[in-house]
Amino acid sequence: MILVSLACVPPSFRPLTPRPAMRIHAFALAALAGLVTLPACAQQPAQQPSSQPAAPAAPRGRPEDTEFYTPVPPVVTPAPGAGLTTGAPSDAIVLFDGRDLSQWVTVSDGSPARWTVADGIVTVLKSSGNIETKRRFTNYQLHLEWRVPPNVTGTGQARGNSGVFLASTGKGDAGYELQIMDSYQNPTYVNGQAASIYKQYPPLANASRRPGEWQAYDVTWTAPTFNADGSLKSPAYVTAFHNGVLVQNHVALKGQTLYIGQPSYTAHGPSPIKLQAHGDPSPPLSFRNIWVRELP
Repeated sequence: MILVSLACVPPSFRPLTPRPAMRIHAFALAALAGLVTLPACAQQPAQQPSSQPAAPAAPRGRPEDTEFYTPVPPVVTPAPGAGLTTGAPSDAIVLFDGRDLSQWVTVSDGSPARWTVADGIVTVLKSSGNIETKRRFTNYQLHLEWRVPPNVTGTGQARGNSGVFLASTGKGDAGYELQIMDSYQNPTYVNGQAASIYKQYPPLANASRRPGEWQAYDVTWTAPTFNADGSLKSPAYVTAFHNGVLVQNHVALKGQTLYIGQPSYTAHGPSPIKLQAHGDPSPPLSFRNIWVRELP
């Protein structure tokens, strides 16, 4: 016996008169003789809706995927006082002179920066978040001094963590980060230690001073350029000295800093300089003598 569903019978064979059997039997006999091709629905059962939930999206990866521990940069003891200054060049824009944060705003909402200023230094107020300059910059020379407190606690990335974003491109930690943290006898992944281009380039040397001592960064930043369609024309370049020791030698950045995943570029123009209020539980860092010279 051949059973044929009416749903699979062509319209020309479907019963339009009180005598359906003749038409359907004729269609079945034709199918057996090879004169009629059965429609697809007679060859494949209809798909039933799945009762299983949709598969989750593929994971973006893990932070560990972009953390490297070798080769370890050699330890270099900087000369006493190397890199530290008492003032700024005549053509510099002073971003912090020890008196106030009038050149800075809170990243999250643009309100006045609320970090603590006392005795000529500014100390991170972690609860208020990152701060960034009111001014926007393209190419520049930057000087800043920072200090990990002598009573710092924790290990690895949870010890005196902060950062300077050489171009802040949005809220939170969006931008290009030069890492700041305690790397004096405090091992961590090498592309995350002090003076690294975070998650991209470890420093050429570990020139960190011990906690409680002032340290200095001197940085030359060349901003990336973009074509009219937003594609990358030329990458960002960074040269950096840590306590007078060359640690980044005109490196071409791979893109903006990412904690998880590979760095990439998104077109942007002149950008603020940002200081990070990292969420690790160790006591907060302090800064002083921050100035910038705009370059062609």
